[in-house]
Amino acid sequence: MLRREFNRSAAQACTLAGAGLLAPAVWAQAKAPADGVDFLTLDKPATTEAAAGKVEVVEFFWYSCSHCNAFEPLLEAWLEKLPKNVSFRRVPVMFRPNFEPQQRLFYTLEALGKLPELHKKVFAAIHNDRQTLDTAELIASWAAKQGLDRAKFTEVYGSFPVVTKSRRAAQLQEQYKVDGVPCLGVAGRYFTSGTLAGNMPRALQVVDHLVALVAKGAKA
Repeated sequence: MLRREFNRSAAQACTLAGAGLLAPAVWAQAKAPADGVDFLTLDKPATTEAAAGKVEVVEFFWYSCSHCNAFEPLLEAWLEKLPKNVSFRRVPVMFRPNFEPQQRLFYTLEALGKLPELHKKVFAAIHNDRQTLDTAELIASWAAKQGLDRAKFTEVYGSFPVVTKSRRAAQLQEQYKVDGVPCLGVAGRYFTSGTLAGNMPRALQVVDHLVALVAKGAKA
């Protein structure tokens, strides 16, 4: 989903941005990822939260993006083999003000300890069940159907910590100059996506390459 396409429908935007997700691989395996081609080096380092000795990888996503939904199984498979020196986190984007409800949904589930259980179910509700989850009321109703206490969910959803995390997510998105999702940031220094790398499987290979360089103290 490309940021500049938001004057069109969300479905059209996701189609344009995610075109590389399932595209045929066009890269020779021996070809090393190139700066400015497969990934970008940030002009200014972005904020990271990884502990010392860890390389942070960030996935930027939007629950309503069909290509973020399609990328999820690939990402989960990649996470199963995550090296111990890598710290991973997801960051929901906000390209428009009406993205904020889903940002808060993500951080509310995280605060309640329900993210591992319900993250995939949010995608399924939107893309499989065709539910609309773009307002606080609709989201609270969905959460209640998942067995969560509606009053508690609503309280956390509007809490200062959740609002603050949503704002920080938007700030990190700007630091990485995110122009579409899904995309990936590495160590606060590098940015890649299906558009840059050619497709999202290739983008994950680029991330592996960048993580290895950062771990060695080298620059791309």
